[in-house]
Amino acid sequence: MLTHAYGFASATSPCRPMDIERRETGPKDVLFDISYCGVCHSDIHTARSEWGPSRYPLVVGHEITGIVREVGSQVTAFKPGDRVGVGCMVDSCGSCEYCAQGLEQFCDKGIFTYNSRDQFGQVTQGGYSQSITVQEHFVFHMPDSLPLAEGAPLLCAGITTYSPLKRWVKPGMKVAVVGLGGLGHVGVQIAAAMGAEVSVISHTMSKQADGLALGASAYYATSEEGTFKRLANQFDMILSTVSSTEDYTSYINALNKTGVMVNVGMPAEPVDVYVRALSPRRTLQGSLIGGCAETQEMLDFCAEHGVRARIETISGDEITEAYDKVVHSQVRYRYVIDASTLGAR
Repeated sequence: MLTHAYGFASATSPCRPMDIERRETGPKDVLFDISYCGVCHSDIHTARSEWGPSRYPLVVGHEITGIVREVGSQVTAFKPGDRVGVGCMVDSCGSCEYCAQGLEQFCDKGIFTYNSRDQFGQVTQGGYSQSITVQEHFVFHMPDSLPLAEGAPLLCAGITTYSPLKRWVKPGMKVAVVGLGGLGHVGVQIAAAMGAEVSVISHTMSKQADGLALGASAYYATSEEGTFKRLANQFDMILSTVSSTEDYTSYINALNKTGVMVNVGMPAEPVDVYVRALSPRRTLQGSLIGGCAETQEMLDFCAEHGVRARIETISGDEITEAYDKVVHSQVRYRYVIDASTLGAR
């Protein structure tokens, strides 16, 4: 079946209206009408083939919320009318060691929400569209207290920051979040809700008031002379949410002797690290979203603790301009597409 969408014809084309095919509802599928879809920097990297060649025509978007229209005959967890969401993945093998542990994001046969090939050999198309059909296991319940618009970015930005914070943070720990953008502004809220003493490390002080309002108790600017010297050996954990290739060594030196720095910003280029900075027992680690159970846990946690994305709602015709603003850090803090603007043309 056809659905209206906005997508890309090439790595250099603007985002334009197009119709895409969605599969009919299978026995284990959930078909839902999309209400909102967040704009993630990963969408931009993929649409512009910055992480390698993408498959065109391409519809991106993996922060998707909406209302169930139809469910397959074997679906037990959802019914028409339910408020639901879909994040970065739509399928996995279900039987490997990672899937067995609830770590579907590491499955070698995992299928991402867009720019992957699904089990039918078709290129997956994302949430800049009016409807989507997804296997039940990869659909999540949106708690009633989470607005669908403000909750949409949690399907990527939320789980991307929640997963490493859950792994490392204990109440009272000193945690620094690098960058107060689409990821960072959610990470600050989650870390504070977990009981951490949260600091923001940004390039300038321009977002200080926002950082403190979101739950941080301190705010630092790397553009100010002496900042890294003042921060030496301070933090139990640093969560880097930026995609720039800044001097990682300076951030590592801001950890205490057993601290951990986790990067979720995914720079497109290699970064330099002075390995000796990891002594005596510091850790530099990566992280990639979370599994299905952990994603639902994150949504419930955010609903309970009032964690929300700060959003600006846009129409389909504004996507291309929004991309340029995201790249230049001119959004506070997440663009969310109103799917009702993607309709008949």
